[in-house]
Amino acid sequence: MINRILIKDNLAFKNVELNLAPGLTVFTGLSGAGKSVLFKAILSAFALCESDAKCVELSLDDELNLEEFGIENEEENIFKLLKEKTTKYFINNQSISKKSLNLLSKSFVKYLSVKENNEFNNEKLLGLLDALEKEKNPDFEKFKEEFEINFKEYEKLSQELNKILEEEKKIEELKELALMQVEKISNINPKIGEYEELLKLKKKLSKKDKIDEAWMRASAIFDLEQVVINALNLSEVNSDFFTECLNELRIIYENQKMEEMDFDIEQLLDRIENLSYLVKRYESIENALEVLEQKKQELNHYENLNFEKKELEKKINDLEKKINVACDKLTQIRFKNLKELENHFNGYLKNLYMKDLKFNFLQNEKITLQGRDKLELNINETNLKKLSSGELNRLRLALIATECKILGFGKGIIFLDEIDANLSGKEAMSIAKVLNELSSFYQIFAISHLPQLSSKARNHFLIEKDTNESKVIKLEKHERIRELARMISGELINDEALEFAKTLLKD
Repeated sequence: MINRILIKDNLAFKNVELNLAPGLTVFTGLSGAGKSVLFKAILSAFALCESDAKCVELSLDDELNLEEFGIENEEENIFKLLKEKTTKYFINNQSISKKSLNLLSKSFVKYLSVKENNEFNNEKLLGLLDALEKEKNPDFEKFKEEFEINFKEYEKLSQELNKILEEEKKIEELKELALMQVEKISNINPKIGEYEELLKLKKKLSKKDKIDEAWMRASAIFDLEQVVINALNLSEVNSDFFTECLNELRIIYENQKMEEMDFDIEQLLDRIENLSYLVKRYESIENALEVLEQKKQELNHYENLNFEKKELEKKINDLEKKINVACDKLTQIRFKNLKELENHFNGYLKNLYMKDLKFNFLQNEKITLQGRDKLELNINETNLKKLSSGELNRLRLALIATECKILGFGKGIIFLDEIDANLSGKEAMSIAKVLNELSSFYQIFAISHLPQLSSKARNHFLIEKDTNESKVIKLEKHERIRELARMISGELINDEALEFAKTLLKD
């Protein structure tokens, strides 16, 4: 949950700092005071809204999936927006892109304002039907896991078969290309290290004449060997060092002679050219030898392609039979639980003063990881796309409440922008009761113009605008009574409104 909010330089708000308790947080105030501006500033730190705030900082104590984005979880995770020339986003002082932050935020933040219906996707609705069955039948989870394992294997093998069928269409061309590479590399028959040695030899050959001429001149020193030894002996100097030096020099001289080397210069150059071709194409002789083995395996694969295809087709057919049987069983189980799911939904919709919904249970032609079933939702024969924003948001609220009731779990933050707009007091109170139930799972933020919803808040903030500056005031109990009374009777607060406000807070 968010336990602290800091906003700086946001249009009329100069500096706002809010400390929050868990549960429902409500913002109230006159129209134009800045409630939506403040709301959007909070959402902007999650990259879910645009805001003019120069700085927004939120402190959350939730353990989030930050590692996926290269950020470490802290005991308190700090989300921060900073705006100068550009807008930058940070989590725990580490920069994050707007796209990544938006993706992360949608995993734990639900913003019920814009007209969306993507939450009513088939996977989620079928998941609720399956959850109802898991409560009754402990073997169902294992059955579902087996179905998913078989389906994933079926998809994997189907992809392999499609690849073979595509290969078959151009098999001759692929075989010819692989064979050409095998023959080329095999004919050259390269050895590791050979290319480098031949380049050294070629370099030596290119300097042969100069080397021969230089050593021919240098060899004159051997004619003077005895002369030098005699001079050293006459001088009574031991000549062994000179003899050893000349012997080493003679060995080097002999190694420079190439006349007796047994090779053909043209063959040497041709060999270097062939090896150079392999190095240019495959980057190294080692890579060329790896490609040789790979292409041999490919040729072997092409030769056995028909056998592999028949084996795959048999496995796919066997899996397809299992999957179809499992799909039929899934359909029967889900259809049996459909009425119970509708009742859960409609229980909340009744409290939200909406018509009952009904699911159309359909079958897809193509099997997916969820089976063959498809649920279409309509209310009083009305398609979701034709619902008003308020109706759609109440329906989304009913879905969240149904999920919590069936799964026994819910975690995150819900933002409600005037969900009680244009509703009667009874309808607003019903929404308040649903939110009160949800607040044990979720932290909830709401903008409200009705006292019924506002009276259920754990944190009640009043937004006031004084000339050009807006302020956020946390209301204590006696201040809440007066604010609720204002919402009941208007600016001229009467005793009846005050008494009704007290009653709402007691309830």
